[in-house]
Amino acid sequence: MLKRLPLARSRSKNEGSLKKLKRFLSKSMAQKIRKAVFPVGGLGTRFLPATKALPKEMLPVVDKPLIQYAVEEAAAAGIEEFVFVTGRGKQAIEDHFDISYELDQTLGARGRVDLVDTLRSWMPDPGQITYTRQMDPLGLGHAVWCARKYIDDEPFAVLLADDLVLADKPCLQQLIESYHTKPGNIVAAMDVLPEHTDRYGILDIEEDKGQLVSVKGLVEKPLRRNAPSNLAIIGRYILMPEVFEHLSKKNTGAGGEIQLTDALAKMVNSTPFYGLRFDGRRFDCGDKVGFLEANLAFALDRDDMKKAVERLVKSYT
Repeated sequence: MLKRLPLARSRSKNEGSLKKLKRFLSKSMAQKIRKAVFPVGGLGTRFLPATKALPKEMLPVVDKPLIQYAVEEAAAAGIEEFVFVTGRGKQAIEDHFDISYELDQTLGARGRVDLVDTLRSWMPDPGQITYTRQMDPLGLGHAVWCARKYIDDEPFAVLLADDLVLADKPCLQQLIESYHTKPGNIVAAMDVLPEHTDRYGILDIEEDKGQLVSVKGLVEKPLRRNAPSNLAIIGRYILMPEVFEHLSKKNTGAGGEIQLTDALAKMVNSTPFYGLRFDGRRFDCGDKVGFLEANLAFALDRDDMKKAVERLVKSYT
């Protein structure tokens, strides 16, 4: 009889874990992804002097700033509330997502009502946008934590404007569709060169089913020899609100910052975790070459510019 006690304890523990998982799945499946967090408090030092007075998120790709692409992607995926975590010198972002009566009147007087309509077509409705200050630039995890009061107890999205994705179906929409099939934390992921693993958060894969992988761990910017895989996280996340419990401890990681990946790694044993190889092409617009490539790719994707840009590129080759 004494020999059976460990087995009984194990069975009881497993049953408790299974009940906990079932409660989590039931709760998650009932909740729509309505809110998105946009961390926009970074200094943009890699683009100085351009970003001395201009937020890096306002740098244009063709004719739209990076942050507008991110907001439009979120809106297309069904997001209803947009939470911006800003910092000093980011007033231009707030102005961009507001009505400019002077500009509207000037354009109207010149007969450019079409431009007025275009400017207002992508604007969220009044009350849909919230701004909060990060105050101290302590990392991505800290920026997400600053949005906790606006998220409350709901699963939510996080979008990094630096990561621009060109796709037929918005990247965030792909994540949300996967979330409804497999509730839990889900991150957009892509395979990178082994020598580039120290630039990303890297997934430790439990099971690889092609497009969707189940995750058993994460490592922030590991060296090639220490990387558990070459499947990297990019700036699109669906997160469970329990992440705030871990972020609130404000433990620092790589670079002395509060890393979001560290908090997610602590949730692996209690919350289902997946990585989605999304359909589309990602551009690192926090890098000068990546930013230039994004401008070229998005211009070539537009019918009104494609031929002219192709001629331009040809003239330089």
